[in-house]
Amino acid sequence: MRLLNNRTFNCGKELTLAIIGGKWKMLIMWHLGKDGTKRFGELKTLIPGITQRMLVSQLRELEEDLIIQRKVYPVVPPKVEYSITEKGESLMPILESMYKWGNDYMENVMKIDKSLIK
Repeated sequence: MRLLNNRTFNCGKELTLAIIGGKWKMLIMWHLGKDGTKRFGELKTLIPGITQRMLVSQLRELEEDLIIQRKVYPVVPPKVEYSITEKGESLMPILESMYKWGNDYMENVMKIDKSLIK
């Protein structure tokens, strides 16, 4: 068993799912990994349906897990930018595989299921 941020994990799969799991984290990582550095408002616009509170929470967790970094500029009004870290970049091939799998599933399996419904 391993302990990380006061959480216990029995194996690497469990830890990976804890870090990238949830409805919004993968979308946040996807946009930062594919589109580069973003400000809070830009991320909010790119992810329809996410609340401000949830975005703040997910960003904090990803930052705590060293997947993204937050850079604060000493200007008025405050300017904050988020970017993916090297450790976060290492997750991009996994996210890309999941994206491809999901597209394939939508095109092939869901198409078949829809044809069965009359």
